[in-house]
Amino acid sequence: MSSLTEDTLNPDLHQLALSLKAQARTLGFDACAITLPDASSEREYLKAWLEKGYQGDMSYLENHFDKRIDPSQLVAGTVRIIMLRMNYLPEDTRISEVLRDKRKAYIARYTLGRDYHKMVRSRLKQLGQWLSEQVEETVSFRPFVDSAPVLERPLARQAGLGWIGKHTLLINREAGSWFFLGSLFTNVALPVDAAEEDEYCGRCTACMDVCPTNAFPQPYVLDARRCISYLTIEQSSSIPVELRPLMGNRVFGCDDCQLICPWNRFAQRSPEDDFKPRHGLDNGELVELFKWSEKEFLTKTEGSAIRRTGYEGWMRNLAVALGNGPASPGAIEALRSKMGAVSDLVDEHIRWALDELAGKDELLTEPLFIHAGSKRLPE
Repeated sequence: MSSLTEDTLNPDLHQLALSLKAQARTLGFDACAITLPDASSEREYLKAWLEKGYQGDMSYLENHFDKRIDPSQLVAGTVRIIMLRMNYLPEDTRISEVLRDKRKAYIARYTLGRDYHKMVRSRLKQLGQWLSEQVEETVSFRPFVDSAPVLERPLARQAGLGWIGKHTLLINREAGSWFFLGSLFTNVALPVDAAEEDEYCGRCTACMDVCPTNAFPQPYVLDARRCISYLTIEQSSSIPVELRPLMGNRVFGCDDCQLICPWNRFAQRSPEDDFKPRHGLDNGELVELFKWSEKEFLTKTEGSAIRRTGYEGWMRNLAVALGNGPASPGAIEALRSKMGAVSDLVDEHIRWALDELAGKDELLTEPLFIHAGSKRLPE
């Protein structure tokens, strides 16, 4: 990939950048900004984070360290990275309602619709093709959406799309944090946007305080090994016994740190049909979901990011959630019916759930406590 400088470009670079951002809006992106392929400021932070083992079983995060720090090594000839933001929160999320009903399954809101990877990548590719059509010389580009060793959040901050909050997610003053990030590597030397130099979390520690499993050892640091998103999606082995009661009814991911964040009062809803809930998964009953066969799971999660956890992981997570819920005859019967039907791993979690339910009142309906009896999500 050879770089294209101002001398070889037509039209003017500045106008091209403005037109690019307008086209990004046309394609459904909510923000577009341009930065250099340089994440060297993250070198020491990332090194220390990995050395502490906070990545857990995600060994792939240890690979390609130099490419993460110097993105131009990932795609030769890259001189700019176009960072894009796309909001994903649907109109009716039922977040608080579902989290407070221990009979329901809470699924992270980013995954209720179709898998965002393909959709966002397709839009990024269209933007790259548009850019190619505007320039007389050969333009090279490559889109990425969580599919390569790219430090999206630091690069997005560097491009001015927001700051990284104490929960390690990117926050934007006009849009909160309920959005996806995508990147488009290119050899076109577009003008670079100003970085976000400030952060606006102040003294607030709501995201850290509300975390059910205390996954933040300090501000701006996540111990993935205690994060419910990691436990329910990335980890394929047994969930630590001491963490199971803290997971509540969260069966795929966790949004607590976003839900509690004051900046998300500015979160913008997405009009994208692909992000709308499918198969009633925004309000699903734990018992009914646990009854799914593997065939039903594969059918109803087709084209969904939920497929990542696999049927075994799905059943493991649901068993834990059932164990944290009310001891209804339906829950106990569902758990017993699956014993020996999936795997030893699932059986282990079913036994744990049945033991938990054995000491509960059938009509248990206490409100959801997020952690330590005093941390609640807002109404």
